[in-house]
Order: sequence, then structure tokens, then C-alpha cells
Amino acid sequence: MALWRSPLRFIVSSSSSSKFRPTLSRELGRSGIDNGGSGGCSCSRSVTTLIGNEFIQCQDESTRKVLQEKIIDALRSGERPGASALLSKLIHGNNPLSADDFHGVLKYCARSPDPVFVMETYSAMCKNEINLDSRSLLFIVQALCNGGHLDKASEFIQALGGNDSISPLLPVYNYFLGACVKTRNGNYASRCLELMDQRRLAVLQRNLPSVNEILKHYVDHYSLSILSLRKFIWSFTRLGDLKSAYELLQHMVALASRGELFVKFKSGKLHSTRLDIPIPSSTQTRSEKVALGGVNDHTVSLMVDAHGKSNGIESSNVVLPKGQSNNIPATRILRWSFNDVIHACGQSKNSELAEQLMLQMQNLGLVPSSHTYDGFIRAVAFPGAYEYGMTLLKVMQQQNLKPYNSTLATVSAYCSKAFQVDLAEHLLDQVSECSYAYPFNNLLAACDSLDQPERAVRVLARMKQLNLRPDMRTYELLFSLFGNVNAPYEEGNMLSQVDCCKRINAIEMDMVRNGLQHSPISTRNVLRALGAEGMVNEMIRRLQRAENMYLETPTYNIVLQSLLEANETNMVIKIFKGMKACGYPADAATYNIMIDCCSIIHSYKSACALVSMMIRDGFSPKAVTFTALMKILLNDESFEEALNLLDQAASEGIHLDVLSYNTVLRKAFEKGMIDVVEYIVEQMRREKVNPDPSTCHFVFNCYVEKGYHTTGIEALNVLSLRMLGGEVKESLQEKKTELEESFVTSEDPEAETKIIELFRDSREHLAAALLNLRWCSMLGVRVIWSEEQSPWAKGLSNKYG
Repeated sequence: MALWRSPLRFIVSSSSSSKFRPTLSRELGRSGIDNGGSGGCSCSRSVTTLIGNEFIQCQDESTRKVLQEKIIDALRSGERPGASALLSKLIHGNNPLSADDFHGVLKYCARSPDPVFVMETYSAMCKNEINLDSRSLLFIVQALCNGGHLDKASEFIQALGGNDSISPLLPVYNYFLGACVKTRNGNYASRCLELMDQRRLAVLQRNLPSVNEILKHYVDHYSLSILSLRKFIWSFTRLGDLKSAYELLQHMVALASRGELFVKFKSGKLHSTRLDIPIPSSTQTRSEKVALGGVNDHTVSLMVDAHGKSNGIESSNVVLPKGQSNNIPATRILRWSFNDVIHACGQSKNSELAEQLMLQMQNLGLVPSSHTYDGFIRAVAFPGAYEYGMTLLKVMQQQNLKPYNSTLATVSAYCSKAFQVDLAEHLLDQVSECSYAYPFNNLLAACDSLDQPERAVRVLARMKQLNLRPDMRTYELLFSLFGNVNAPYEEGNMLSQVDCCKRINAIEMDMVRNGLQHSPISTRNVLRALGAEGMVNEMIRRLQRAENMYLETPTYNIVLQSLLEANETNMVIKIFKGMKACGYPADAATYNIMIDCCSIIHSYKSACALVSMMIRDGFSPKAVTFTALMKILLNDESFEEALNLLDQAASEGIHLDVLSYNTVLRKAFEKGMIDVVEYIVEQMRREKVNPDPSTCHFVFNCYVEKGYHTTGIEALNVLSLRMLGGEVKESLQEKKTELEESFVTSEDPEAETKIIELFRDSREHLAAALLNLRWCSMLGVRVIWSEEQSPWAKGLSNKYG
């Protein structure tokens, strides 16, 4: 049988222990092995010549290699005492030795074979504390196996495995298994496989090809039992080969369905009651293999191909025979293996297969455990389906199963991603122990998005109760949540700026106590908070300190935007030039910020130059680019050119947003240009861009300041309807009665309070639209609920159609 070879190269730990006594050489002597060594070609030089005046002590690597060759020559000539003397000289040389200085001798002993001298060499290495490496281990095992001493090789592997400093590697196991197959010794092979299973060697080294190779060897020479299948399924799931694990699981179910379980409890552990009989020869007939309990057609179909890949996953309809579900040992093994594969589905988010396995467990009469549901929920409860996760928790409650802490944490994380923060917080309150911060981080992120710092404080308190150490993501979110005080609703003042510094310093001190330093994201969040509070000088100082480490372009963009909002245009230009000089590439956001800066300094020429640089760097102008350019032209009162840019963007397929249109509306309102206002409003309708409260403000006030009050109220009514159309999922005609009676025409003194509550739920446009319509109603105007009823809307459509 060809030797198995592992595709990886492994490194053994660097220290050797004296606890393992090299007594195998003495055992080999007692076993009756002739010390005369094997025969070979004669050597012309005598031993006396070899160890006499011609001997020079080992001074460097080349002389050590020469000395190894002389030892080999002595062994070939049968001069074993001389070889031992040369080995002693090699050991007691002046320079330190390593395992590499013995590879030649050990390799010769492996090929000869010479098990006695290989153990003599190993004994000398141990006495002089010379560390073994992977090649040395392999050569020693090869010498013992080739010399017919599987028992001593097995003891050697067992002894080294018990030593904390040395661990046999896959090539060693593979060679030993190959020797067992050659000698048809199933006992030592089974013992070796059991040892490998205990040490989980191939899995720990993440070596999927080796596991496939071991499976192929097992299928070729042994009958697959339910226990061996359990071990292979565990290995494949840990290494991410879900297909192989699933196919072996179905083979396990097939064995169980035929009643071939052969498993019982012994000394508190599960043991197989069936002998694994090796197949004597690969040339046996198929009937002989089946008679020996070897592979069958289904087993062959389970074998992996030459690349270690398995066939596609197919459904299995096998069921347990009556009475087998009461076999406690077998049922336990089946459930364990189902759990392993379901958890692997959770890792790969394979919800379809996980659901299929749960259904199969039900058909087999296997009752899912809390561990089963833990893996199943990871597989099926995606962020958009948090409801399913909650449903599964209710099912567990009905079955009197207590969910794991990890199960609660997983469902809580999905609730947080769906912004169901009440549910997420409730689930985390039930967690009694947690060693990872991700579910709390997800809830903190939701608090940040929903602007709920008060809830975030409770989350932090819960983490402290659980003695859960924050990670870097936690601190990144804390800077975002608590870094700024007044923004975005108020501008920073002296009190809020002092409070902001205190908060940032407190978070940084706690971060240092936990041994963490700023990440690029935390640095950006701190700079953004300082900029939002108007603390420009502190922001610049922190930027300069952060430049000692590599900064990313988004970090500079935050600083540039904050300076731009503070009208620090000179500083914006200075930092942009410094950024380019230091080799930091500008991105599309950088160029758009700089073009916006040109609108403040009224330099359309510089803006066009920046657009050219932007295109050369591979960035296409977007809506924000056209908005900035239009702003410059509008500041110069070049309305016609600004409207041409508007048309150019539409012709190039660039969908402008409401901010772009509001830029033109603002300037038209300031100049009292009703025709421009009406043209923009109609363009927004055609491009299906819903207005916002600013749009309503500019249009309404433009009409009112020109004395067209009735037209202004009608326009406000229509624009508010369009805002509602973007906020209300149902048809406005279906919601008309409810909105009108509850908010618009209601005489309830709490009606406006209810509308304001919508602001707190981050539904500003809906709240603003309802307030506008209520105000129209209070002015005594009949509120219309369809644009078809508005002469103003029809007029604009006809005028600019």
C-alpha cells in the first residue's frame, strides 16, 4: 500500500521533556532482535581508522554531515560498536546540535531497517535534550514499523502523545496505519484511529484533505459503524465541509434504519459492539467484501473524489424502524450528529438544509434539544426574519426547553438589526452569562441609529452586570453615541463642548484600561463628534496626533466636511493640499466636499478644475456634484446656466434628489422668482422626487410674499399630499378617513401632540405633512386629498408639459 502523504508541513513544539524515558531500545533487545544489524556492502576502511587520528571533532554543519555518513558506513559494514562510538562523538561535540544533525542516521535506520540503533540514537538525543522535529518522528516510526515492531511503534506514538511538548503528526499516523494494513493488524489500527479521534489532529490542524484521506482509507479497509461515522461527521462539520457531513449523516440514518447500531454504554462511555474487520486485499471480490462487513454500494457513493469534494446534497427519506427510537445510545449518537450538521448550517447560513434536517429529525422520532435549536436559529433567523427567531423561542418554551444564552443572544442580535430594540433588550436581560460583546454591540448600533442614548446607558449597565469586557466595536459605538451633546438639533456651545470633552476622555480612559487603542473607525467617530460640536481647534489637534498612524481618506473627509460647515475654507484648502502631498488618494466624497467649498469662495473655475481631476481619477459626477456646481452658479445669479445643469444631469441619467431641487428653490424663493419655483416643482413631480418640509417652506412662502395667499395654501396642500405618498404605504384614499379624523380635522386638543410624537419615531416627513394639512384646515380651507382636485397642480402640468 502506498504511503499516505499529508499536503501540509507541520512544526513540532520546541521543547522536549525528560518525562518520557526511552526504554524501547531495551524492550527491543528483550524482544530478541539481533544487534548485528542488517547486511550490506562492505567498507574498505576499518573502525579503528574511522575513529582514530583521522577523526576531527564536529565544528560546523559540513563536518557533522560527514560524521553522519561515517556512522552509516559503520552500520553497513556491521561495525555496530564503532557506530555507537561515532554517535557518542557526534553528541559530545563542541557546537550545539539539532534534530537536523541526525536525519541522515535516522533515515538510514528507517530504510534498513534498524530499529535497535534508531532507538539508541533517540535515547542519546533525549539525554542531551535535543528536540525532535517532524522528520525525526517519522523516521523513528518507519524504522520500528519496517522492523516488524508495530507494538513498539504504537507504544512510541502513545508515549509521545502523552507528552505535552511533542505531538505525533499526521504523516506519522498515516504511515503507521499503512503498516497496519500491510500486516492486516486491525487491533493496532483501531487503537491508532481512536487516538487520532481523541486528539482531533486533522481537525485541529485545519487539514480537510487529510480527513478525506483518512475516510477513504477507512472505507477501503473497514466497515463504517455508527460511532466511526459520528467522528467523521464531527470532523467535516468543524472543517466546513457541509456536503460530506450531510452525506455521512444520511448513511448513519440508513444504518440505524436497518438496525445496524452496534453501540452500548460501557463505563459511562459509548462503545461499539461490532468488530471493525480489515479487508484483506484490494483484489477481493465484491461478495467477499460484503461478507466481511466492508463497503457496500451506498458507502462507495459517499466516498469523496480525488479533489476532496463530495457530491451534491440530496434529500433522504429513510426512517427508523419501530422500536429503534427507544435505543438510547443510538438515539443519542444520531441526535449529536444531527446537531453537528445543523450547527454547520448555522455557520454557513444554509437555512434550507437546516429546515430539512429538523423535519427529518421529527420523522425519525428524534426530539430536538436546546442545542439543536441553538444551531437551527443561527441558520434560519436572518436579520429580516427576526419574527421567526421569536417564534422558535416560543416553541422551545412550549416544549419546556430552556434556550442557551447563545440562542437568546443570537435572536437579540437579529432583533437589533431589525430595530426591534425593545425585544432585543428584553432578550439580553434574560442572558445569565455571555463571553462575547456582539449582541450588545448590535443593540448599541440600533440605539445609535434611532438616537436613543438613554437605552444605550442601560445596555452598558447590563454588560457591566455580566462582567462582559467591551471590545473595540463597543467603544466605536460609544464615541458615536455619546461623543456629541447638542448635535444635530442644536449648535454646540461652551457648556456642551466641555461636556463633550469629558465624555470622550472618559470613554478613552476606559478603553486604555482594557488594553485597546483607537481604531480608524473610533478616530473618525471622535473627529465627527468634535466637528459637530464646533470644536474645530480640538479636532485639528487630534487629527495631527492621529497622523502618526496611517489614516484613511474617509477620516480626512470628516474633518474637511466639519471645517466646511464652520466656514473655515482656508483650513479646508490647506488640509486638502497636505492630504494630497502625503499621498492620500482623494475619493468622490473628497472632491464633492472641495467643489462645495468652491461655492463658498465663489470660484466656479476652481470647481470645474476639481471636476476634471475627479473624472481623471475615475470618479463620475453624481447628484451631489451637480448640486454643488448649481449652488455656485446660483450664488452668481446665473439661473439659466444652473437650470441647464439640471437638464444635463437628467440627460445623463443622473437622478437628482430633493436636496438638489431645494438648492434651486431656495435661491428662487430669495429672489421671488415664482416661474422658476413652479418649473422646479413640476420637474420634481415628473422625476418622482417627493418634496420635504424645506420644499413646502420655499414654495409656500414664495407665493405668500408675492401676495398669492390662496395659491400658496393650495400648493402647500398638494405638496403635503406628495410627502404623505412617500410615507404612507397604503393608498391615501384608503387612509383618508383615518388621517382626517385623527389628525387633520380632529378637535381633540391632543391631536397636535400625537403628531409631534411621530417626530420622535423618526417620521419627520409624515409629521410635517400632517401639521401642514391641519394648518390648512384651521385656516378654513377645504383640504383636498387628490391632486386631480387641484387647479394649481393641473395648471403646472399643462404649462410645463
